[in-house]
Amino acid sequence: MRLLISFAALFLSVVLLQLSSGGVGPLDVLSGLELGFSRAQVGLLGSAHFVGFFIGCWWAPRLMGTVGHSRAFAAFTATGAIAMLAHTLVIDAYAWSLMRVASGLCVAGCYTVVESWLQAKVTNETRGRAMGAYRVVDMGGSLAAQLMIGVLEPVSYVSYNLLALLCCASLIPLTLTTANQPQIPDAPRLRPSLAWAMSPLAVAGVIVAGLTGAAFRMVGPVYGQEVGLAPGQIAWFLATFVLGGALSQMPAGWLADKYDRRWVLIWISAAAMVSCFITVATTTSGTVQVMLAAGLFGFTTFPVYSVAAAHAHDFADASERVELSAALLFFFALGAIASPLVASTLIEFYGPRALFAFISIGHLVLIVFGLARMRARPTKGRRTPYIYAPRTSFLLGRLIGRLRDRNGDTL
Repeated sequence: MRLLISFAALFLSVVLLQLSSGGVGPLDVLSGLELGFSRAQVGLLGSAHFVGFFIGCWWAPRLMGTVGHSRAFAAFTATGAIAMLAHTLVIDAYAWSLMRVASGLCVAGCYTVVESWLQAKVTNETRGRAMGAYRVVDMGGSLAAQLMIGVLEPVSYVSYNLLALLCCASLIPLTLTTANQPQIPDAPRLRPSLAWAMSPLAVAGVIVAGLTGAAFRMVGPVYGQEVGLAPGQIAWFLATFVLGGALSQMPAGWLADKYDRRWVLIWISAAAMVSCFITVATTTSGTVQVMLAAGLFGFTTFPVYSVAAAHAHDFADASERVELSAALLFFFALGAIASPLVASTLIEFYGPRALFAFISIGHLVLIVFGLARMRARPTKGRRTPYIYAPRTSFLLGRLIGRLRDRNGDTL
């Protein structure tokens, strides 16, 4: 309990930030469709978010080193709030894309500050509990953000103003905390070649994870509207996807720690392809079936990143964990940047089913590549514990690195 109280300000800032940033993506999609944006333009908004996200991940540690944690958090929050408010001033898809770069920069920068602060305050004894609480808070905020779409009116000043207010409110807990700011951590180097050297399969896995998650989160509202869901139902559609992903972490972790992780990754991808087929098959079966299919889709796709990351870390030592986490996030961002634009364009030309055909092809490639890699190299004898890894900042690797080095220990 003392641990939770000590991090209360950080966690409250995370919740408020999630409510704000998690709501702006689906709201942009619904607003863009109402304003007559093309499907490709709507997808561009999602891709722009991840461009800003990647820039923020890389720039935030350096800004913290210059101005400190609180000032860096304030700067990133202001950037996000300005971007949200500017939506109602300029109605143009390409201008909105620049605003989404700013909101992605805000998300990555703020999470980098929070995770750096958290990392500096935890000890080896409290690291597992702190990460567990952080994951619950992060996932809970994400789930609540999806549900907000049901009450936010598209193309409304009030809706964007509310999200901007929540973004500004996230400043209050962290800037008013009486806890001393931590020392500035060294920024990790970005070495994509390190991830490939450790595990080409893990690189493929995180790219597919980025492709899948970004396509559904950023283009899912387009799919929902195409199959006849109302805005309130689209909110539950996205929330069910997140809930399914949250429920999958325990069984996925058990399987990844018990069996060869390459087989686990392959079978999860096969299950993801089945869930894509089920989702398409239930398009006209009624709202309840569509919601259940979304939950199943989240259940089968969310663990891909964490299983792939765990497999890569099996081949790394303690000194390489932070840079390896940064390299994996780099490849995740590559998939996430391209995916919304490609998926939305496919929907525009081939209909809503094309979204899941696109995702299925990605998982099929991962299965084939995984089988090929199993012939190229034997599995690793010593394995690190499976850890659900939120894709939030490059510094997350520093926070969970020592947990991976506790062979056999779990969260």
